Amino acid sequence: MREVKPILDKILVQVESGEEKTKSGLFVASKAKESEPVIGTVISRGPGGVVNGKEVKMCVEAGEKVIVNKYSGTSITIEGKEYKIVSQQDVLARIL
Repeated sequence: MREVKPILDKILVQVESGEEKTKSGLFVASKAKESEPVIGTVISRGPGGVVNGKEVKMCVEAGEKVIVNKYSGTSITIEGKEYKIVSQQDVLARIL
């Protein structure tokens, strides 16, 4: 992968491809999946710093799984893989 290094409070998240079929064998309609948040792995992050006059300290690290607001950030494709670049404030939770 080409190196992408986010700046300030931005985070590069590799999006997991969602299951189209449930464990019980039912297929999920694409409409039903549209409102779900994005789950992915943090690939890299910016160093933090002053954003809009406020000091931002980064609280996620590369390799962590996170849940990100679906409609935030910018979606990009690199070498056939889907990524999102989001602000740290768009990370809803870490998956432990």
